[in-house]
Amino acid sequence: MIVTALAIVFIQQAPAEGIDWDKEFGVEERVRDPITGEFPVDHYVEDNANAGAEPFHSARLATEFGGRKGIARIAERTVAISEADPRISEIFVAHDTVRLKRTLSEQLCYLLNAGCDYSGRDMNAAHEGMGLTIADLNALVENLQQAMREADVPFGAQNKLLSKLAPMSRVVVER
Repeated sequence: MIVTALAIVFIQQAPAEGIDWDKEFGVEERVRDPITGEFPVDHYVEDNANAGAEPFHSARLATEFGGRKGIARIAERTVAISEADPRISEIFVAHDTVRLKRTLSEQLCYLLNAGCDYSGRDMNAAHEGMGLTIADLNALVENLQQAMREADVPFGAQNKLLSKLAPMSRVVVER
């Protein structure tokens, strides 16, 4: 009994002071770019093909999304809703949402033929190792739909964009 009590006391002792545990375990501090506010990423080839689909032929659809500014607001709102969504918020905790908002905006802008280039990684590399499920993706789509509704994007225009995004599920869903 006394041995058990001593063992519990020993286990509960305060950690040694003055030890840099991050250094001890090789944890590197991530530093955001002072201009963009994004964390640096490993080098990759930037290509519009990384957006995961070909853009619409006409820019008409982009106007229904409010042009570049409207598309950027929808991307930012989608990320904000998703960060607050208990179904998928945990996915966003360890990720660079500053970069995500920018690249999602570029991706939507490119696909809607609003005159943007996509500078992000390809869909497989961007989502690799995240362990995303179809339920996660469905929640994200619901959040995108909410952001589009809030921006008064017509239902038909929403569906056209979703039809471009839907085939990407084969690449991003891992389990």
